[in-house]
Order: sequence, then structure tokens, then C-alpha cells
Amino acid sequence: MELILEMLNFVFMRRAIMVGLLVSLCAALLGVSLVLKRYAMIGTGLSHVGFAAIVITGVVVDMIPPAWIMGFPPLARMIEFSPIILPMLVVVGAAFLLLRLSESSKIKGDSAVALISTSGLAIGVIVMGLTTGITLHICNVLFGSIFAMSAADMYLSIVLSIAVIALFVLFYKQIFAVTYDESFAKATGTKVELYKSMLSLLTAVTVVLGMRMMGALLIASLTLFPALSAMRLCKRFLFVVITAAIVAVVCFFAGMVISFAYNLPPGASVVGVNLVVFLLSSGVALIRRGGRA
Repeated sequence: MELILEMLNFVFMRRAIMVGLLVSLCAALLGVSLVLKRYAMIGTGLSHVGFAAIVITGVVVDMIPPAWIMGFPPLARMIEFSPIILPMLVVVGAAFLLLRLSESSKIKGDSAVALISTSGLAIGVIVMGLTTGITLHICNVLFGSIFAMSAADMYLSIVLSIAVIALFVLFYKQIFAVTYDESFAKATGTKVELYKSMLSLLTAVTVVLGMRMMGALLIASLTLFPALSAMRLCKRFLFVVITAAIVAVVCFFAGMVISFAYNLPPGASVVGVNLVVFLLSSGVALIRRGGRA
């Protein structure tokens, strides 16, 4: 308890925990649908596109003369939010492109994700190779930099996270129908394409927000591990969603405590805790089935 109180004394820790809990909750809610629809790795694909967008944004910002920024406050405000807003616009576009590609009979879901993922990563690396003097910290982009979050980033992340959660709860029945059986959903009058697009939009927003704390290489764990752990313990969709949300929140907070206590990278610590919970839940599932795989 003393360790937690000491951790909460720091402003950057309070910001990180507040945003991280909300983003983890968003990722867990969406992750159940993504895993069931065989899109578990969409977070990786979109995060690699986000990586390219962040690199390009950093290059563009570095090209702006400092005198312009100091003499034009609205420009300074735009630059302050640019690490989230501009990559988010690009990732949202990539999410809709991925949706269209996956509907093609020639490019299935996993192939479309791989296509988007490798292309985005390659573009980011090429831009970095052609640019000199860039101030972007590549390790922060790849592995997260949640402790470097500003107050403006925190407020924007909180607003967007609450919006994602609200939309998921509001359209829960439609998302459930689209997740399990698109054909039946269409037959009952559900606008399947609309809700698939909404799911892609919410996923894109969550991925960009999650990149700040997990990085481009680890963001997929937020949507993957809690959903898989919950599916080992529950069968009904609603119970799986609730369990995944609880697992995500608990694992994130535990990972942050471990990170603070042992001076470890926060993103990797959160993934490590999620891995332990997944293994434990898998063990419980095996015991329930009498040891049968």
C-alpha cells in the first residue's frame, strides 16, 4: 500500500495510470469482438501504420522554424496535439482500407492485416532513413512513452477513451450480432456494414491511444491477452466482455506497480502480467475439463 501511495505522489504516474486504465478498458472491450472475428492482430497492423504516421509527423514538425511556432500560438497548439491527431487520421483511414481489403475474395483478413502492417512499417523506416536530425525518439514509438504524456495528451486521451466506451455500450447488441453471425444480423435488419465500420473506427482510435503507453510493437497485447484469458474462464459473450475488462484493468495497474517498484519498462511489465494471467486462466480451464486439452 505504501508503494502505491508513493507511486501516486508523482503527477506523471497519475496521468499514466488514469489514461492507461481507460485505454486498457477500451482495448479489452473491442478485443473480444476482434478475437472472435479472427482479427486479433489488427492492432499490430494498425500500429505499424501509426508508426509511419508518427515518424512522418515528427519530420514535418522538425521542418517548421521555431520562430513560426513562437509567433503563432494556434500553430503551437496544433503541434502539441499532432502526435495523436494526425496519426489517428491516418490509422482510421488504414482501418477502413483494411475493412475493404478483407471483404475482397482475393485478400482475406489475415493477409490484409499483414499487407497493411508490413507496408506501414516499411514506409516509416524509409522515411527515417531519408531524414537526418530528426528529434523523434524511436524507442518511445516502438515500446511506448506513457510517462512522457503531457496534460493536453491526457485530457484528449480521456475524452476519446470515454467516447469509445460509450459507443461500445450504446451499440453493444449490434456489435454482438455482427461479431457472431453477420448473415443473421443482415437478415434481422441490422446495418452490418455500418457497425463493422464503427468497430474499425473505434479500434483505430484505441490503437493510436494505446501506442503512447505500449508502443507499436506491444499494442496488440492489449486487445489479445484479456480477451483470450476471459474466454478461458467464461462462455457467454457478455460475461467474456466483463471479465476481459476486469482482467485488462487489473493487469495494467499491476504492471504499472511492478514497473515503478523494479524500474522496468511499463509496457513490457503490463504484457508480462497479462501473460501470467493468461497462463493461470488456461490452467483453470484445463482443470475444469479434467486435464483434457
